[in-house]
Amino acid sequence: MKTWQRLKKQPELWKRYFLREQVIRDIREFFHTRGFHEVETPLLLKNPPAESYVDVFRTTLYDRHRNPTDAYLATSPETSLKKLLAAGIGNCFALTKSFRNMETQSRLHNPEFTILEWYRTGVAYEKIMSDCEDLLKALSGVSGQKLRYQGNIIDVSPPWDRMTITEAFSRFAGINSHDLYDVKRLAGAARKKGYRTDGATWEQIYNQIFLNEIEPKLGLRKPVILYEYPAAVAALARIRKDNPLVAERFEFYIGGLEMGDAYTELIDWREQESRFKREMKEIERLGKTVYDYDQDFIQALKSGLPDCSGIAVGVDRIVMLLADVNDIAETLFFPGKDLFGAE
Repeated sequence: MKTWQRLKKQPELWKRYFLREQVIRDIREFFHTRGFHEVETPLLLKNPPAESYVDVFRTTLYDRHRNPTDAYLATSPETSLKKLLAAGIGNCFALTKSFRNMETQSRLHNPEFTILEWYRTGVAYEKIMSDCEDLLKALSGVSGQKLRYQGNIIDVSPPWDRMTITEAFSRFAGINSHDLYDVKRLAGAARKKGYRTDGATWEQIYNQIFLNEIEPKLGLRKPVILYEYPAAVAALARIRKDNPLVAERFEFYIGGLEMGDAYTELIDWREQESRFKREMKEIERLGKTVYDYDQDFIQALKSGLPDCSGIAVGVDRIVMLLADVNDIAETLFFPGKDLFGAE
C-alpha cells in the first residue's frame, strides 16, 4: 500500500508525517539565531565529490543545440559549501536534498534524502560536537528530556558519551588497537568471528566488524560521539599531527543509528587532490560510475580554505528518531519503495 493510500485509511498517521515540518523549522531557527548564513546549493553538478562508498545518479545535460554533457545529482552539498567558505562566507549551513543510487532496499536509506550540513570557521571538530548536543536539545519534542526509541529510553541531554574507535572495537568486538591497525591481524581476528576476508581490503574488513558488532550497540541509553577514526577512513578529514594513525573525524549515534559525520576539514589542496585520485581509482575498481573529480574545488582550496570544521546530518534519521520508527520510509510521503516498487 502506498503512503498516500495508508494516510487516507489511517488519518491518525498524519501526526507522525507532519513531525518533519517542525524539525525543519526548528533546524532553521537554531542556525539563524546563531548567525549562520543559509545557502542554496546546486542539485545538478558537473563533478560530484569523489567518494567510492556511494553510487551516483548520472544524467545528460543538453545545450540549445543538443550538445550533450554528463551531469550528476548531488550526493551532498559539501564541495559547494566549501567553495563559499574559501570565498569568505563564514559560518554557513545548507538544508537540502541529496541523491545516492542503489539505496532503495534499506530501512535506513532512501535514494533521495534530506541532508543538513553546517560549517564553522576557526574551530576544530570539538565545537561541532557541542553543536550536535545543542541541536538535538533544541529540536521539537526533545528539549533535553529523555527520548523513547525502539524500546530504549535515551537521555539526550548534554554532555553525551564520547568514545574513540579503538575503545569501541575493544569494548564491543574484542579487538585491540594493535590488531585493528594491521590488515593481516585484523583479517585473522575477523576470520575467527566467521567473516569472509579473502581478497578483502582493510577497510572492507573494518566495515564488516563495525557495522555488525559495534554500530547497533551505540547510543542505546545515551548518545555516543565516536571519534579518532583511523586515517585509512579519514574521508575529507584532517590527520592528527600528533598521531598520524587517526583522523580528526567523528560520528554521533543515537539508538543504534548513525546520525552525522563530522571533520576538522582538510585544507591542504595537494593532499585533497591525492585523496580524490585514490577514490577515483577505487570507484573504477569497484565497477561504479566513473566521472572526473571537481577541479574547481581544488582551485578553491588553492585559493585558501580557512581552518574550519563541519558535519553532515541525516534529517530523515532525526525524524525517524523523534517519531520512534525503524524504517525511513515511515517518515516520507513518497519513499523510494513507493515510487519504484523496491521491496
